[in-house]
Amino acid sequence: MKGDRVEIVVDAGDTTRTYEVVASRAGRRVETAVRRGVVEVSEVTRNGSVVRTARFMANRVLALVEQPVPRTDDGERGEGSLREDPKA
Repeated sequence: MKGDRVEIVVDAGDTTRTYEVVASRAGRRVETAVRRGVVEVSEVTRNGSVVRTARFMANRVLALVEQPVPRTDDGERGEGSLREDPKA
């Protein structure tokens, strides 16, 4: 969903670098996969088409943090929703 993000921290020799892949439009999501020593983070549309992909060597990845957008029980986004508060 729009706003989902994955942060990747990579060892770059004498320092670390942080990369971020964000679902930039409504209906897109971010998927991660580890295959053959490579970590792939992809932004994917509703129908499964890959928009962009970031690839990193698995032995260089220090951290992979998935940060989904909070959602309510009925599937809508929690924060920033235009619905009225049911408790009010």
